[in-house]
Amino acid sequence: MRVDDQRVRGLTLHLERLTRDCRRIFDADLDPDRVRHLLRHTLADTAGSVLVRVTVFDPDLELGRPGADAEPQLLVTTRPAATAPLPPLRLQSAPHCRELPEVKHVGLFGALRWRRVAQRNGFDDALFTDAGAAISEAATSNIGFVDGERIVWPEADCLAGVTMRLINKARQADATTTPVTLSDLAGVDAVFATNAVVGVRSVSAVDGIQWSDEHPVLDILRRQYAGVRPELL
Repeated sequence: MRVDDQRVRGLTLHLERLTRDCRRIFDADLDPDRVRHLLRHTLADTAGSVLVRVTVFDPDLELGRPGADAEPQLLVTTRPAATAPLPPLRLQSAPHCRELPEVKHVGLFGALRWRRVAQRNGFDDALFTDAGAAISEAATSNIGFVDGERIVWPEADCLAGVTMRLINKARQADATTTPVTLSDLAGVDAVFATNAVVGVRSVSAVDGIQWSDEHPVLDILRRQYAGVRPELL
């Protein structure tokens, strides 16, 4: 998550997801107040903006006995946050689905492998599809499409990101979910990616299809996301 002056957009949603996924993966409860305490401690002397990752893990679980009772621990790490607007993304489609895609986890070998392939081919990142070319998500982002004044999210197995959920709340009736395939892309007006690190980032190309990164709906989305009141750690 991105922390700006000790505040996070969607902090409650981040903590809810972390708690839910801890219960699902480790069959154990996670105290969200302890997470907040560790975040405040880690960032006590930090001003401005920083990216923070909270990883839940159990160092005592053995490879041969992952079914043992777990006692999850917390690891908080930081890295610098980008200060300048990022350029539009160019995505290359790839047939891939993350394992247990509805959970945010560290099993990223497949996603990063396809990101590397895309970058070696002159793109910035990978856009995942199933065997029928139905689009799901980018390697570490949700993907959205602009259709007139509406935004469309692909109906597929993917991680429902916090930024996507915040945008949906702001858009209300102007957002919908439906299957989107690669063959549908020629008919959309604009494409964008969302995650908690960059917010809303325009997509200028998928494979050989290109769009302008100056569509007015993209500016509206950026303003709506910027208008979300951040929560104090």
